[in-house]
Amino acid sequence: MSEFIKPYNNDPFVGNLATPVTASAFTRTWLLNLPIYRKGLSPLLRGLEIGMAHGYFLLGPFYMFGPLRNSEVALLSGLISTYGLLIILTAALTMYGIVSFDDEGTDPLQTSQGWSNFTAGFFVGAAGGAGFAYLLIMNAAFIL
Repeated sequence: MSEFIKPYNNDPFVGNLATPVTASAFTRTWLLNLPIYRKGLSPLLRGLEIGMAHGYFLLGPFYMFGPLRNSEVALLSGLISTYGLLIILTAALTMYGIVSFDDEGTDPLQTSQGWSNFTAGFFVGAAGGAGFAYLLIMNAAFIL
């Protein structure tokens, strides 16, 4: 077992362990293909892609487990709740960008303008993803 788990880069002072999962080429490739790390994407497109995924999966918990889950307006209340959470998340991203970044940086995402574009893309993508999920659930009888 100890031959599989060792200190990261054989440095015992690093607070991370290199396991077959965390140090594999597959894991590194998969992580580098996530939109936040993908090279060549503008901050707006990164935010749009991340927002679409988050908006799409955030509707389900509000729809299935919300306080109006047993009423005829459960789906609509879930959509409205999702939009409320997305507004809160966008405000948090905006505040983080204001206090963390200035106009100097090598990565466009690490500048205040780049983070602002990322946040705008996140909100538009998340609102669109939640709206798409709403339409899919609403028309599930016609699709299936």
